[in-house]
Amino acid sequence: MKKLLVFLFITVLALAGCVQTKTDVEGSKDSKGKGKKEIEVLGMAASEEDMNIVRDQLVKNGFDVKLNIQPDYGSFSAQKEAGNYDLALSSWTTVTGNPDYAVRGLFKTGGDYSIVSDSKLDALIDEASTLTGDEAAAKYKELEQLLVFNQAYIAPLYISNKYQGIYSELVNPKTVHLPKSRAQVWESIEFNDASKNATEPLILHQTISSLTSLDPIKGNDGSINTLNTNMYVRLVNLTDTDDVVSDGSLSYNHAIAEGNQEYYFILRDDINFAAVKDGAAVDTGELVSAEDVVFSLNRARNPKSVPDHRTYSLHENIETVEIVSDLAELQKKKVAGSHQSVLDALSQHLPASVTQLAKDKGTVNNGAGAYQVVKITTPTPFPQVLNYLAHQSGGIVSKKQVTSINTYDVASYDPDKDIAYGDQTTVTEGTATYNNQLYASGPYILVKKNDYEAQFVKNPAYRVGSEYEPKIAKINVRFIADIDSALSALRNGEIHILQSVPETKLDIVKSDSKLTLHTADSNAVSYLQLNTSGRAVSDSVDLRKAILYSINQDEFINYYQGNKKPAVSTVSPLVNTGLKLEADSKKVQEYLKAYND
Repeated sequence: MKKLLVFLFITVLALAGCVQTKTDVEGSKDSKGKGKKEIEVLGMAASEEDMNIVRDQLVKNGFDVKLNIQPDYGSFSAQKEAGNYDLALSSWTTVTGNPDYAVRGLFKTGGDYSIVSDSKLDALIDEASTLTGDEAAAKYKELEQLLVFNQAYIAPLYISNKYQGIYSELVNPKTVHLPKSRAQVWESIEFNDASKNATEPLILHQTISSLTSLDPIKGNDGSINTLNTNMYVRLVNLTDTDDVVSDGSLSYNHAIAEGNQEYYFILRDDINFAAVKDGAAVDTGELVSAEDVVFSLNRARNPKSVPDHRTYSLHENIETVEIVSDLAELQKKKVAGSHQSVLDALSQHLPASVTQLAKDKGTVNNGAGAYQVVKITTPTPFPQVLNYLAHQSGGIVSKKQVTSINTYDVASYDPDKDIAYGDQTTVTEGTATYNNQLYASGPYILVKKNDYEAQFVKNPAYRVGSEYEPKIAKINVRFIADIDSALSALRNGEIHILQSVPETKLDIVKSDSKLTLHTADSNAVSYLQLNTSGRAVSDSVDLRKAILYSINQDEFINYYQGNKKPAVSTVSPLVNTGLKLEADSKKVQEYLKAYND
């Protein structure tokens, strides 16, 4: 998560201590027009360098700056919720590879992470989502113009590259992917000595030890994006360069019908759900089926299907999900932009020709020509729905298992007594609720975790005998919050892959003979989110624009030795709109004067 969030994630961060309420901070605001304006910048200790650069740029342009530095995401969130900031240092990785994901949840009214409410911006987000090519680029240009330059809801800082460190003395770097958007691909990784694959654990790393949820629809952050991506299979996947493909997914093939509102997927029958028994992964014998797909995607698109649903806005453009029972429908439908039938498109490279559509999972037999096909419809043409299906929240869960766990009433859910499917306490050592009830449809399943690491093992019924069968039997994800400590652990072989090497540490990796550095483009954008409620910046677009034009992106790029790129918005890595932010002290003073007058 990138995920990307790689991963779809926000790395906006914050600090400990008492959390003031909005009422508490009202009295600390500067009065309009009285001397220098004090700006409070909220961020996390790991991003202190960026906060210092922002502070210096604002001070140069006549602001007083207070830094609110928090140690972790949880304390940041508490400060942000209390409204204790003017600017929050934020970052977003578009882990689905499509521009709609880069804006919908962040800036649309009611979006999962949005604090913006602007009907004009909402309309532009919806219009842009239906377009492709030059038309889409033009509409996203309008969107950026409104978001950044007209209203200054955000102030962009930079686009990051991706830098991955591999302990190549042990791990074969050729088997380690570094996708632009998709989370880390575990099943392909191998040791140099292939005999170790079955006996030695691969040790990976992430900074966050508290897991939001192992139910794929209940979290969309850096704590679980990679974990859930590798625990639950999806209908489609993203390549390393963000193309939507069926490779390595639950589908043999997929097709878009004429009109771009009907999407068909023909399912494979070589994946069963895995469960954990006596600390080991076992094959449940339960096929990952079309019934599970319908169940999973209907709950994904329904904001009321689970308490604290974090990803429904990604799937709100799904109107219906159904199992196709009539083979004639596939024969009659044509593929968008083609004379080819949907059936012919779905029939490529199957183990046997399609002779019938199975009525239910019990009658599926691909080798004998019996397949299941799922159809998804959207209310308007929306090809980007495929990118969302490739997101970890599109992971397929077991209808049987999830409904047996989630027996509570959603409206009256009590987290103190109702333990939801995917609650981390059920897999955490030493907790009273430890009772691993996970069912995994993907290549790996989480066995147990503690504050030190999470332990995964391969799904014994995932694509057995194919190139997508997991190569390494055991994977441990080590929790190390400090990135310098993680880099030291990589150099010592205590972890085997560091997914995010800081730009300032690249020479260390390059000069270490035991390590290999992988580099790739990224969809990660860092920006300042301006408070939209309860602060002077919330009410004054002139003050927001004064902050915007104080930002000099060249200083960030120079600090990171040229390893950052200019940004305009979270869309910048995906669509070139031609817009550019340039620091302008003259404009800053003009907007400050307008604010003070």
